[in-house]
Formats: sequence, C-alpha cells, structure tokens
Amino acid sequence: FFIKNYREKQITKATPSQSAMKFTAAVSLVAISTLSTAYGFAPAINSRSIASRTPTATNSPIISSRPFASNAAASVTNLSMSASPLTVGIVGATGAVGKEIRGCLEKREFPVGTLRIFGSERSAGKEVETKFGKVTVELFEEDKARECDVVFLAVDGDFALKYAENICAGDDGAVVIDNSSAFRYKEGIPLVVPEINAETTKGKKLIANPNCTTAIGLMAVWPLHKLFGLKKMVMSTYQAASGAGQPGMDELVEGTRAVLAGERDVAENKIFAHPLPFNVIPHIDKFQENGYTKEEMKVTWETRKICGLDDDFPVR
Repeated sequence: FFIKNYREKQITKATPSQSAMKFTAAVSLVAISTLSTAYGFAPAINSRSIASRTPTATNSPIISSRPFASNAAASVTNLSMSASPLTVGIVGATGAVGKEIRGCLEKREFPVGTLRIFGSERSAGKEVETKFGKVTVELFEEDKARECDVVFLAVDGDFALKYAENICAGDDGAVVIDNSSAFRYKEGIPLVVPEINAETTKGKKLIANPNCTTAIGLMAVWPLHKLFGLKKMVMSTYQAASGAGQPGMDELVEGTRAVLAGERDVAENKIFAHPLPFNVIPHIDKFQENGYTKEEMKVTWETRKICGLDDDFPVR
C-alpha cells in the first residue's frame, strides 16, 4: 500500500585523539550503513577501509569535480574504520526507524562493541534481542548518550533540536547522526548521501540525514548529472504509510482489516488526513506559496545542498 505525492516534479538544467577517532568511525558508519549495491559495490568490512576512485574529467559545466560511486568503487574517499569496537547508541530504537537502523548495523557487520538503546519511560527496562547480545532499553538521558562513540537519533525534529547539539558538544561528545529534518538546512551542518558528498562530514560531529525521496533519487541522478549534465528530470513518488511511523502503519493495517471484514465501508483515519486503505492521497505536508507542498520542496532544497548547487539553481 503506497500513498501520497504522485504529483510530478521537474528538475531543470540540471594516533588520533578521542574526538578524531569518533569522527572517523562515524563517517565510516554513515557510509557503511547506507551504501547501495546499485553500482555493484559491496564494502569489505574486514579491510577496515573503503576504496574509491575519481572518474575521468568531463566537459560538464554544471557540477565541479567530486568523487562518486562507480562499478567496484564507492564515493567515499579514504574513510578508515576504527580498529577498536565502538559504543553505538540508538535513540528511539524501539520505533520503526530505530529498528531499521539496528538492522543495518547487524547486516553490515559494523564493529559494535556495545549497543545501547535509549527510549521513553514506556519502553525503558525492556530487553531487546540483537546480534550484539541482549540489550536492556535505557531511559534516555543526555549524559548517557554522550558516553557513546556514535549516536543515531531516530526521533522527531523537536527532540533532535533539544538534544543533538548537546550530545555532540566538546571533544568528549558523541558523533550524532540525525534522521529528522531538524538540521537539514542549517548552515555548517552537512546533509549527507555518502556516495555523493561524504567529504562534507570532515571535522563535523553532527550529521543530517536527507529525506527519503531525495536520497533515493539522487543515487540514480548524481552520476548522470556529474558526467553529462541533466536538462530536466521528472520525479514522481509513491510513498508508504511507514513515512508516518508505526502509528501510520498500524492505522493502515487496522483500516484494511476493518474494510475487508465488512465492519466499515470506509476506513477510519486519525493519523492521516484522509482514509488510507485502497486510496492514494496526492498531498504531503502543507502547501507553500509557490503551489508545491513542503514535502515536494524538500527535494528542491536538499538536492541543492547535497550536490553543492547554487541557491538559484533551477529545481522545480
């Protein structure tokens, strides 16, 4: 069941210190946890490094030279992973996004020495089975999170704004990778798709994760744009109920069950603006003055930042 946003978008013309060790490990973690096999590349975890290469220069006037993924190489340059096991924290690990982050850590065989899971009072004290052993969910505290080498925030923007910068503050703070939209457009904070702009994380301890549509779309578009220069791209997205988190998925499942069981003609909706089962909603977030929704404009704003384009570069 997919929902939302089938409106078409057009893109026209188109011996290190402790803090240094945390940074290096975190950059590698960002890369390892998101690397795609779209280019036939599979990270060699045991080598403790990720190789890369730069393509032959082209005449494209649009994008300046930048490493990118190709056949057997990723766009990550000289990112070596710490030889020591790391303490990795996940805030919001019992939610839908947090569970996926934990799954990536397990599948990618990242050197997690200790996995710490932070949650609310409701989930604190519960035990979670992981590849790294049984983990007891801890009630989130800022000081506890700072004890980690790397912290993933799988929480909303308000939470991230309140705590992210404090968690990573100082040489003894953790590297924070935020999955919300809180810091995506803030100057000085890198918005990263590792295969495109991993180099922007150098020296940074707070890293923003882009919108799902942007990340997926640019993985295909960036190499083409780099080599040839695009004139126009039409992007249509059909986004899943999971975009609203576990409550959204639960509403879809329960609404579908109720309709199929004959209990209701139309499913009840509380999370979504309209009933979701057997429906497509061409609207995500609020409409802007230019007629596009905020969800659509995210693709414009984030594309410019990730690809290093000027603010007036036409992305419509």
